[in-house]
Amino acid sequence: MHDLAVLDDAQAVAHHAAAWLLGRLGVDTQEALAVCLSGGTTPRILFETLARPPYLESMPWHRIHWFWCDERFVPSSDPRSNYGTTQKLLFARTPVPRENIHPISTTHATPEAAAAAHEEELKRFYGAGTLAAGRPLFDAAFLGVGADGHTASLFPGSPVLQERGKWVAAVQGLQSEARITLTYPVLESSREIAFLVSGAGKRAVMEKIFLGDADAPATRLRPAGRLQWFVDRAAAPVAARAAK
Repeated sequence: MHDLAVLDDAQAVAHHAAAWLLGRLGVDTQEALAVCLSGGTTPRILFETLARPPYLESMPWHRIHWFWCDERFVPSSDPRSNYGTTQKLLFARTPVPRENIHPISTTHATPEAAAAAHEEELKRFYGAGTLAAGRPLFDAAFLGVGADGHTASLFPGSPVLQERGKWVAAVQGLQSEARITLTYPVLESSREIAFLVSGAGKRAVMEKIFLGDADAPATRLRPAGRLQWFVDRAAAPVAARAAK
């Protein structure tokens, strides 16, 4: 476990995350920035927060490129689509240039084809086919944790957990729908990673992660830069709640 911030509730986690993101990206430079997003309840609150003042006026929208850690293989109009949710709650309400949005396209014939196409998209943006240790792909990444310890679509027992060559992989047979996920090497190519976790239903898995349980895929993440956890009191491990 790295840096841990315990907040009052999911709303407080989202506001903390928004301020954190602005602090990381609101710098005096014209360089392009890359942010990786995830799905889930707390990110939805984060998107709504970013689309309102003061972030609506303060974020360097024209410089930020947006990516996703994973996606369900469903149409973007489907309520389960991570991209579709972000489009509705964030992009439709902010001056984000269309060319700065890089969804995982689900219009391909198969999840494998979608994964291969998105890997090429990431490599084009990065400007190389191999990730360099000193040049992270993402400036900031937001991740979540499932009750089983999964993050992105890296599920316990999945062969994708061992994937070190592909940047993007298809995940089938583990959930009700196929998914496309970034692999560990790509997620780890981040200057900053923040896990957003809320709700009492996540407390048990947070206890395991806090103790370093390697069976939880989220525990295995080793980013190039700083890793932080923004957790509400309901989800926080007992030791962390006692310390706050």
